[in-house]
Amino acid sequence: MRFIAAIALLMATPALAEPPKIDNVRVSQRGETWRFDVTISHPDTGWDHYADAWRILDMDGNQLAIRELAHPHVEEQPFTRSLSGVRLPEGTTQVQVQARDLPGGWNPDTTVVSLR
Repeated sequence: MRFIAAIALLMATPALAEPPKIDNVRVSQRGETWRFDVTISHPDTGWDHYADAWRILDMDGNQLAIRELAHPHVEEQPFTRSLSGVRLPEGTTQVQVQARDLPGGWNPDTTVVSLR
C-alpha cells in the first residue's frame, strides 16, 4: 500500500517535471538601454504548470530585470519573448539569464550572455 501511495504522490508532483530551458538569447543595444529576446522551451501543461518568467541577473546573481509571462505556451514551443529598455550598470560585459516555472520556481541553471 505504501508503494502505491508513493507512486501516486510522485505522479501528482509537477515540481519534479522538467524545468524551463533557455534555448537562445539575442541581445541588442539601443542607446543606453538593451533589448533581450529570450527563447525558452518547457513542457507547459496549462495554468498549473508553465514557464511563467525569465530574468536577467548580473554575474553575482543580483536581479537586473524580469519578464513575467502571463499565460501558458502549451501549443507554442519553444517560444520567444522580448524585454526592451533594460538599463545595465556601467561596465557590464556579461549577464546571466534564468527561467522560472510555476510551480517549480527558478531553474538553478543560467545562461551566460556576453554583451560585447
